[in-house]
Amino acid sequence: MIQEQLLPQTPEEDLHEMLMQLEAIIFASETAVSIARLKEAFQDRYSKTELRQYLQQLSMLQHGRSIELVETAQGFRFQVRAKYRNIIAQTWPERPSRLSPSLLETLAVIAYHQPVTRADIEQIRGVTNNSQILRTLFEWSWIKESGFRELPGRPALLVTTPQFLNAFGLTTLGQLPPLQDAKEAFMALDANAPKS
Repeated sequence: MIQEQLLPQTPEEDLHEMLMQLEAIIFASETAVSIARLKEAFQDRYSKTELRQYLQQLSMLQHGRSIELVETAQGFRFQVRAKYRNIIAQTWPERPSRLSPSLLETLAVIAYHQPVTRADIEQIRGVTNNSQILRTLFEWSWIKESGFRELPGRPALLVTTPQFLNAFGLTTLGQLPPLQDAKEAFMALDANAPKS
């Protein structure tokens, strides 16, 4: 049996193979993949800058396709383009339910005023907190405790998490809509947020 000799690849073939490996890693992941994780996957052969350049090229390869490569607070992932969400909703109507207005208000208070205590949330919203709302936000890992306020009882300070940003397709808190329209903006973000 004659062993087949491998011909050396051209630089274009090497680049194509690298992009295909990158695509496979992100596609196979259940969650967004960070640059650090990609660097590790390629055994530090590429710098963060090089990986970002490759990701940009991979994103360009998706042009004209129904999926797109997006960056979230947690890393990179593939998702269906917004223009195809209606057909997805018609095909699989059991999509996750929309967020309630009270949950959106609570989330907006935390996102825009963080760090906040439960008492701060009640004061800003003008109503008593429903403990189920905060429990849900904790279960979804959209909020977390981040220290304590130096007051009697040392109330916990609540902040949003990268999972919150990821759920709404944001990379930073700076991308939040203007505060005066927060409730409506969160409802719009929820309606357009990628569903995983």
